[in-house]
Amino acid sequence: MKFPALFPALTVLGGWLAVGGLIPGQAGVNELTEAEKAEGWRLLFDGKSTAGWRSFKKTTFPARGWVVEEGCLKHRARGGGGDILTEAKFEDFELSWEWRLAPGANSGVKYFVTESRPSALGHEYQLVMPDHPEAASQPTKHVTGSFYDVWPTRVPIRLRPPGEFNQSRIVVRGRRVEHWLNGELILEYESGSPALKAAVAASKFKDVPGFGEKVRGHILLQDHGGEVWFRNLKVREF
Repeated sequence: MKFPALFPALTVLGGWLAVGGLIPGQAGVNELTEAEKAEGWRLLFDGKSTAGWRSFKKTTFPARGWVVEEGCLKHRARGGGGDILTEAKFEDFELSWEWRLAPGANSGVKYFVTESRPSALGHEYQLVMPDHPEAASQPTKHVTGSFYDVWPTRVPIRLRPPGEFNQSRIVVRGRRVEHWLNGELILEYESGSPALKAAVAASKFKDVPGFGEKVRGHILLQDHGGEVWFRNLKVREF
């Protein structure tokens, strides 16, 4: 039996599904699949509002610098506003997000951030464009994905072409911490270990009491003056 009119329609439908992002089991931007929901994932940014975020040591979101634009949480270049952090705190978790930077920009995602310190310190997953002087100053401890100024990436990092979004993850289970970039494990360390304590002692954080220890803290997006876009920010706790 032949279905001459049906096959072209199915072909068009299949192409539309693949291109349009409606492949079964695949979520859109700032959305979760049913499987992700079942695994305990939740969004930290809904793509429409700044709900769940605020300024460091304040109860409100900054009035300038940060905006919601085209489904992204964006920091405008030289916009001010300061760092922003989650209202919630996390200890054992997996954080996933997508990001891109303007040429020459520098930013970061910090975790284990507490407001008992005078400034917004934490373990920083560095985000920096290769053409920024910071990246060249220490080729492994200041590049994207490093534990900034403390622990180097162990493999050459692979960034996507300028203008495209990169995907990053931070995984914390017990004392073990992992940094991932575009599907590749690029760094791992044990919080509070002798090796990490030695690395902290050789860093700019050597005089910060307790730095390098695991604590239940906020997740922070850094204002470093440059233009940066964040989306698909999601987390699950263990």
